[in-house]
Amino acid sequence: MFPPLQPITRTLILINVAVFLLEWVLPGLIQWCALWPLGPLFHPWQLITYAFLHEPNQLMHIVFNMFALYMFGGALELYWRERGAASFYVLYYFASVLAAAGTELLVLTQSKVVEPVIGASGGVFGVLLGFAWFFPRSKLIVLPIPVPVSAWLLVTIYGAIELWLGVTGRQDSVAHFAHLGGMLGGAIMILIWRSSNRGRTY
Repeated sequence: MFPPLQPITRTLILINVAVFLLEWVLPGLIQWCALWPLGPLFHPWQLITYAFLHEPNQLMHIVFNMFALYMFGGALELYWRERGAASFYVLYYFASVLAAAGTELLVLTQSKVVEPVIGASGGVFGVLLGFAWFFPRSKLIVLPIPVPVSAWLLVTIYGAIELWLGVTGRQDSVAHFAHLGGMLGGAIMILIWRSSNRGRTY
């Protein structure tokens, strides 16, 4: 059974879909709004705008990201809304996006690779980390393996795979370190949340 779509998550998904459609009309959008390495092509707004762009010719890129945002982001949004802190979910998501961007910029600077980074995956991986943190025993199934796995274990495996792929340079067309950066940003925000709400019972 699919959970109800939460309002903030719905807005994020709608913006992503609208921008995806806009890319077909304005192909130069990626040139201006993708995240480029520090240099003549870089602009500060790219630290946010890159996360709303997806490869126009790869439909599954945006489909997988938006489905994950719907499934896991909605649960996080509801968790914080029930505690009177729905706005924290917005801060959490964009902190993950910024952390992913910062991490990827460091990697691109060190590697001297000049290529654009696009996609909501940094924010989505932050959301995955948050889901595993607050709902660690939730059972998830990753097709085609029909075996339920606890959320904390699945996200840990995901993180380890991303680190391995990033270090070994496999799938060099994927920003693996941005994914890890998104998880790091999410973890930092959760620690901030916990410290600011210490002593409260939820």
